[in-house]
Amino acid sequence: MKRDLPSLALYAQVKDHISRKIQDGSWPAGHRLPSESELVAQFGISRMTVNRALRELMEQGRIVRVAGVGSFVAENKPQSTLLQIANIASEIRQRGHDYRCEMLAVERLAASPDVAAWLDMRAGTSVFHSVCLHLENDTPVQLEERYVNPLVVPDFLEQDFAAVPPSEYLVRHVPFDQIEHVVDAVLPTAEQAGRLAMEPTDPCLLLTRRTWTRNTPVTWVRCLHPASRYSLGSRFKADGNPSFG
Repeated sequence: MKRDLPSLALYAQVKDHISRKIQDGSWPAGHRLPSESELVAQFGISRMTVNRALRELMEQGRIVRVAGVGSFVAENKPQSTLLQIANIASEIRQRGHDYRCEMLAVERLAASPDVAAWLDMRAGTSVFHSVCLHLENDTPVQLEERYVNPLVVPDFLEQDFAAVPPSEYLVRHVPFDQIEHVVDAVLPTAEQAGRLAMEPTDPCLLLTRRTWTRNTPVTWVRCLHPASRYSLGSRFKADGNPSFG
């Protein structure tokens, strides 16, 4: 075990060196990092040690590695709040980027046992279902699957979601007084990975949200984000109120 300590210290030094260059702006987003051979020569260490440092930086979202080309500083991942219902279209446009929503399904279904449990209804009861893909500069950043209680939102299927996405429509027109957010790290299914233009072995962040109005469930939605392109977080004051200043 003692023989491993120098290797760990050197690999950490490589990570620290690269992180500092990114942090102080010396290497901006898109900057090409020195090659593995150059880092081996610079630090006088093995290629395996350099490769471990680069691999962990990639897993942390700090760099992007392109086979046969090299390693590059990653773009900063946008962060979405957990303290309120975020409007992803507004978030993207506020960054000066193009937003687009592709509706993949809008339909009426019989509620499966799990959907019925989440929406506090009986299995087989009619429920509205929608699936849409949110894109930032034509890159998929969120796959949204939603179930809506017809008793609360009877006109859901009649809306033009090409103009106003489901989440924005519900926030505008359906009052809610409770929100539940749960975030999990998951792997996408092959179908989900295809829609998000990612590898099935790459991790995702899954945000599951429920809302209520007067103790009646309104919607249950699952938003899947490629972890390399998106993050979720919040800043709040000690009294529990959001801090936006």
